[in-house]
Amino acid sequence: MRFHVITIFPDIFDSYLNESIIGRAIKNKHISVKFYNPRDFTRPAKLKQSGVKDNGYRPVDDRPYGGGPGMVMRAEPLLKAVAKALSLSKGKSRKVLIINFIPTAEKFTTNFAKKVSKKYTDIILICGRYEGIDARVDKILKTKKLSIGDYVLTGGEIPAMILIDCVSRQIPRVLGKYESLEEERVSSSEVYTRPEILKYPFDNAQGKKSKNYKVPKVLLSGNHAEIEKWKLKK
Repeated sequence: MRFHVITIFPDIFDSYLNESIIGRAIKNKHISVKFYNPRDFTRPAKLKQSGVKDNGYRPVDDRPYGGGPGMVMRAEPLLKAVAKALSLSKGKSRKVLIINFIPTAEKFTTNFAKKVSKKYTDIILICGRYEGIDARVDKILKTKKLSIGDYVLTGGEIPAMILIDCVSRQIPRVLGKYESLEEERVSSSEVYTRPEILKYPFDNAQGKKSKNYKVPKVLLSGNHAEIEKWKLKK
């Protein structure tokens, strides 16, 4: 699986993608993540004062038609960035999905991630900013619009990370074992580990007496049938 991320802030992804399971998946080449900055596909702004040295600023946004607050991401830089990603996804065996994140769209789910992981080889993720992106981008590219929840974020980078994480978990060998997928087994929302008895508070500095917090007896019983029933109940 290859992820292509269209963003003006690629550095946001560094720490997340370089650590833990996703970091190992990239290192082991089970997945790949490539970035395309729309600023690289636009020209420097024209300076009003003659004789002023070019400062290299490359605007990717402009005022919205019809008025209103904020700025809108321009279509041209985004379309050119996506075109570059598409040029690297050519081939008879490659199947590409282009996604744009907006709060009012269909909710992203694990079931969607499963389908995507089996059907597509390349996913292009458009990370909007400001008031959003020019609507013509969606019309031209026929994007799949997705939402990660009923709230508004400052940009599409966090939704992109969530999708990369969730879809990557469905890729063979990313988690090591199929049984590691919580959604493919009976998994309780309550989990416990050592010690069997936890005393808390740890000391009596506040004058509080320690209380014993125990692991449920059924989990210590060795009776797998009863353990499965307990997990289903929880």
